[in-house]
Amino acid sequence: MTLHPKVIDLTLERVEVLLGRLGNPEKKLPPVIHVAGTNAKGSVIAYLRAMLEAVGYRVHAYTSPHLVQFNERIRLAGKLISDQDLSDALEECEAANAGDPITYFEITTVAAYLAFSRVEADVLLLETGLGGRLDATNVIDKPALSIITPISMDHQQFLGDSLSEIIGEKLGIVKAGVPCLSSKQERREEKKFIKKVEEAGAPLSIEGRDWFVTKTKSGMIFESNLDGEKRTRDFPLPALTGPHQFRNAGLAIAALAKLEGFNVPDSAIALGLKSAEWPARMQHLKQGPLVDMLPEGWELWLDGGHNAAAGKMIAAQARSWRDKPLHMIFGMLNSKEPHDFLKSLEGKLGQFRGVAIPGEENSLSAEEVTGAAEAWRMEAQPAENVVMALNDIIENEEPARVLIAGSLYLAGTILKDHS
Repeated sequence: MTLHPKVIDLTLERVEVLLGRLGNPEKKLPPVIHVAGTNAKGSVIAYLRAMLEAVGYRVHAYTSPHLVQFNERIRLAGKLISDQDLSDALEECEAANAGDPITYFEITTVAAYLAFSRVEADVLLLETGLGGRLDATNVIDKPALSIITPISMDHQQFLGDSLSEIIGEKLGIVKAGVPCLSSKQERREEKKFIKKVEEAGAPLSIEGRDWFVTKTKSGMIFESNLDGEKRTRDFPLPALTGPHQFRNAGLAIAALAKLEGFNVPDSAIALGLKSAEWPARMQHLKQGPLVDMLPEGWELWLDGGHNAAAGKMIAAQARSWRDKPLHMIFGMLNSKEPHDFLKSLEGKLGQFRGVAIPGEENSLSAEEVTGAAEAWRMEAQPAENVVMALNDIIENEEPARVLIAGSLYLAGTILKDHS
């Protein structure tokens, strides 16, 4: 896809024209669950996919970005799209586009619609790429559900400089008459958030009002009033790590309660909770050259979060990891703000090593991210690469955890080269 720039230019016109030339494959899809938000979109989709597949439903899924290979973005009835099917869809889109201007995300999203329309499935889990209102995924006239995950400051250059503006863009996926389920949003914006959903004509169910999740020693309790009847249900611990994953799992469970025409029993929800997988989201790495470097008792973790909300989530996890020190190897794109990510981690890290993201021209330098960490009084030094950073950290004889964090692009290189 070298013909198309990665430059983001939010509009629906190019996508709609190309879809029309291809016979409107977006109108030939199974019921769609459309997911927007800043963080947790992929985790919620991972839970939904695992729960639905536990019943035997055939699930399409569209997510982004990919970590190692592009095929990860498109799942056809549960399986990653094959190289041949992907190539065929892209070539057909290229021919139909006839050289007209179009972005990378737009033409690949259209190719995904084309592939989805040709493989039978029961449901499509559709993640927005950026924003919502003008996102290339926002061409579905009437999805089965709209889901909004926590919204925070990110991509301000495209979505607006205030949280209120960003919320407005994300809520662009909400459709009249389509049930909308939302995570609890920031308190200062919640009233305006609810008003905007109501103005769109969508029935809203929101965390903290219509359902609650409580962590227990052995699992989680889900309390709800989603169908006119108060219910309390016990479920096992979510497979994905981090305190925030209880909320993400709760949002997925709530969504299934509002998904008409599907029967997902609690046994399938429990199985999905225990089996969900979503790489590079507080992922414990257990094999590969980097793990082989670790002395006995050490652990290596990987997370691709890159904004202030992700920093807060990691800080919350750090507070629960009191048995061992936590060190960090950190790299970030120059389109992100390392200070926003790192401020929540002040006082919670041991050693910090800044690295540049390998092969990424838009990476901040090791010295730049190290400088950001020093501003938050961290014991920070730059390193030439991840291997040298890890080798430097483990000279400390005390067993500890090391978290590689700051970018999905960095996470992708780790998974490709070191796992």
